[in-house]
Amino acid sequence: MTQDQSAVWPFTILTGGDAFLADRAMRSLRDQAKAVRSQAEVVELDAGQCDAYAFDEAISPSLLSEAGVVLVNNLDDARDALGEAMVAFCAQAVKDPESDSVVICRHSGGNKGRRLLAALDKAGARKEQVPNLKRADDKLGFVLDEFKRRGRRLEPQAAQLLVSVLGDRTAELAAMCEQLCFDFDQDPLTLAVVQEYLTDDPQAGSFLIAELAMGGNGAQAIVAMREALRQGVDALAMIGALAFKVRLLAKVAALDAGKIDQSQVGAPPWQVRQVRRQLKSWTSSSLARAIEALAQADERRKGVGGDPGYAVERALRVVASKGKEA
Repeated sequence: MTQDQSAVWPFTILTGGDAFLADRAMRSLRDQAKAVRSQAEVVELDAGQCDAYAFDEAISPSLLSEAGVVLVNNLDDARDALGEAMVAFCAQAVKDPESDSVVICRHSGGNKGRRLLAALDKAGARKEQVPNLKRADDKLGFVLDEFKRRGRRLEPQAAQLLVSVLGDRTAELAAMCEQLCFDFDQDPLTLAVVQEYLTDDPQAGSFLIAELAMGGNGAQAIVAMREALRQGVDALAMIGALAFKVRLLAKVAALDAGKIDQSQVGAPPWQVRQVRRQLKSWTSSSLARAIEALAQADERRKGVGGDPGYAVERALRVVASKGKEA
């Protein structure tokens, strides 16, 4: 292989991590390989459904192309014969300067298929660990990196808001970062801009309503809630956002009382510090009233006992008053 072609290793395995990031890494490697092999044919295989013959055919020259960029998903499920064919190709490709085909595999990172991973590693395959993004700090770092890779900056509080709203949906989080960079020239992008922008997203709007209530802005939260209901946002989304905030208050209270440890809180240190400041305005009884109000709102949302909009409004009032208003 030429010096330019060596930019992409002949056999790469992406292991573990977030599914969106793994897919993006695979696409990136595919595009790099295609950039120096313009005539190469891209072939996608599922290791659980293809055999050694299909793999050999994909990496071999054809009438249409002398090279192949082969993407293999679900490497965990590869049968023995397919695994042996992959190991043989890998061992030859990393030594053969004339090898034109490239193989990029995806493995879940679990124990299944570990023997094949060890054999491919011995044959010269390159492994790349995909980030998990399970911890809030990792998600925060991901958001900041998404802006950095575009030559942009974002206020930390704005990044924290994006994580709290879209942190469990990596693809949407990445798309939101890209859209914000495209729509705004401001650098760094501020919390106020991101807050206003997110009001168009139903789930994001629900979290912003919850933030208003937690900040003691009950009237603003109720106005925003009524508008959201008018636009068709499900009351459940707002109840869920409020419940998330109140549960976090309860967890940090339990942490400070020594009843649970940091790992059981499930929030990063910066968020714990933020909630701890909010806790100063709450008592155990007022927190109990807020939890009760949310439980009643949830029941009404399910059709038990009246108007869910009224129940959400009452829950907002209770939270905004720090549990003082029943």
